[in-house]
Amino acid sequence: MREFLAALASQGFLQSALAAGLLASIGCGLMGPYVVVKRIAFIAGGIAHSVLGGMGAALYFGFSPLAGALLAAVLAALLIGWVRLRWRAEEDTLIGALWAIGMAVGLLFIAKTPGYQTDLMSYLFGNILLVPTESLWFMAGLDGLLLLLVLAYHRQFLAVAFDEEFARLRGIPVTFFYLLLLVMVAVTVVLLIQVVGLILVLALLTLPAAIAGHYVHSLGLMMLIATLIGGALNLAGLALSYGPDLPAGPTIILVAGGLYVSSALVSRFLARRRAQLAASGSGTPVSQVSDHSH
Repeated sequence: MREFLAALASQGFLQSALAAGLLASIGCGLMGPYVVVKRIAFIAGGIAHSVLGGMGAALYFGFSPLAGALLAAVLAALLIGWVRLRWRAEEDTLIGALWAIGMAVGLLFIAKTPGYQTDLMSYLFGNILLVPTESLWFMAGLDGLLLLLVLAYHRQFLAVAFDEEFARLRGIPVTFFYLLLLVMVAVTVVLLIQVVGLILVLALLTLPAAIAGHYVHSLGLMMLIATLIGGALNLAGLALSYGPDLPAGPTIILVAGGLYVSSALVSRFLARRRAQLAASGSGTPVSQVSDHSH
């Protein structure tokens, strides 16, 4: 750890990597709780894997891969959301199709682009150590946009996430806010691909929020805690990968996965403990309370 901290103080690429991780954590913290509560992780996965087509096409025609990723992510989010609202039965099929088509189109453009495209490979598998300064500003701008939208429409998003029918009865334009929420998830996916890549993006989007959800039930608190957890995971992953010279993105995800499993076990133990204490206080047999706790 000392070796990593010394390097962090003197190496600009590590400082940029940490900044990228912290900026990605803000997006995760803001949008992850919505994804977890709304149970749209599969939709987020479909959006994530469809962006490779946009990135490959953008690079082939001489544009920024990030611009292509953002355009493809937004289009995929709108298409998936529209189909889900109109033809719910076709939702899973469409997501799977976009998932496969996006990856295939991206790989075809990679094959036809002259030279070996290391940039696209880093987007696919993540390379937080090579995030350029202009990408940090791009990520900061996307974070600012997400934060403004969450602050402006948090109540509407909350209603749509928990009960769409109730939101409609309250006069909330559910279609608009549901599609806006998916577009914001798409923006978050673009934030994350530079850190952990398309393959691992779902883990960093959902695991910090899921860990926070073990202990708090307020969406606002979930956002705050998930942001802090995401930042800590990025720092821990960078530190653990530095000495053995391991890929930083997968290391971050392994740390996140280990923390999630540990947190799930601890929260389950605490729930059983509370059930036992409640049973001993009320005179109800502990075994009966334990059965109901499932």
